[in-house]
Amino acid sequence: MGRSSTRENKTRYQLAREELGLSREKASELLETIAPERIEKIESERSLPRPDEVLIMAEKYKTPSLCNYFCARQCPIGQQYVPEIRNSELSDIVLKMLASLNAMDRKKERLIEIAADGTISKDEIDDFVRIQKELECISVTVETLQLWVEKMLANGRIDTEAYNKESEAP
Repeated sequence: MGRSSTRENKTRYQLAREELGLSREKASELLETIAPERIEKIESERSLPRPDEVLIMAEKYKTPSLCNYFCARQCPIGQQYVPEIRNSELSDIVLKMLASLNAMDRKKERLIEIAADGTISKDEIDDFVRIQKELECISVTVETLQLWVEKMLANGRIDTEAYNKESEAP
């Protein structure tokens, strides 16, 4: 007898499919190259999805965060190098970004002092690590903003043509 499905034990892939109101069969038609049986194996975690499958699901389910989830949690290389990004509202992202930039603004002189001689001495390590963590926070916030934009583009809440035109401008 299989496990009964509750929100707590559903994978991100299953939740994304169900948010669209799709059965596995209908999802398979939408995804075109992934059979219902394969979808079931991925959703029940009996098999990891391949990167190409995640890309298709992210696009067709209009859930770009599936790519980040896969990279951060299921890809051995990504687990080492890719932070998991949580969906956030634009106002939260902007406030976090501004707070991080302000904090970094106060630390930039110290970073210049540390970098001036091309080495990090023992008395500079603590400051350098703190600055590095602040920079990592900025990087994650930028990735969060990018994921938010991708979600809005995928769901038609940002005009794709206008966005692409502006993002290509010098």
